Amino acid sequence: MRNSIKRAVVLLSGGLDSATVLAMAKADGYECYALSFDYGQRHRSELQASNRVADALGAKEHRLFDLNLRQFGGSALTDDGIDVPDAVTDGSGEDIPVTYVPARNTVFLSLALAWAEVLGARDIFIGVNAVDYSGYPDCRPEFIESYQAMANLATKEGVEGDGFKINTPLISLTKAEIIRKGSELGVDYGLTVSCYNPDDDGRACGQCDSCSLRREGFKAADVIDPTRYS
Repeated sequence: MRNSIKRAVVLLSGGLDSATVLAMAKADGYECYALSFDYGQRHRSELQASNRVADALGAKEHRLFDLNLRQFGGSALTDDGIDVPDAVTDGSGEDIPVTYVPARNTVFLSLALAWAEVLGARDIFIGVNAVDYSGYPDCRPEFIESYQAMANLATKEGVEGDGFKINTPLISLTKAEIIRKGSELGVDYGLTVSCYNPDDDGRACGQCDSCSLRREGFKAADVIDPTRYS
């Protein structure tokens, strides 16, 4: 007999978007199991942020999964030979940027799927966004729809049970709308880290694409930006 508790696995990076998603899932009545990854990223400040956010927003459990994608490299976030670029401001940023980590969301969702099946959770939440984003192919609605179809073909729960739903509550929101929503739900964005290249103290560089999107989002939302910049 299925557990009557409504459970969800929430992918939690420690950034602005994933913190908002966790707050939204909690507000919708889910018992939230937060999952973060130490995947060999340049800095540990976002992992420390994920701990702060999980505690502040009352996750039922928070697990940090060790997954060293630095063994492959291929991204400015996992390869010391590739520099994190400054934000593109001249309209030329049409190509997939070097901060894209090959297959990251596919891998993350697969591990979230495994944990969800063990927990008896039908729902997985991920903070992908197709409006104010950096051009990553694994943040598009087409990817999420295809992944959900695959998940329900590849799992026992998908074959014998009710199947899984990949929830993307931010998919069509602007960064300003995300910030307003999170603020309504009491998210303390001062706990989060979005920067691709923060310093050793966790202060944001203020120059990368993620910093630019975050700063402009707070400005457009007319919400005070609590980010600590170097």
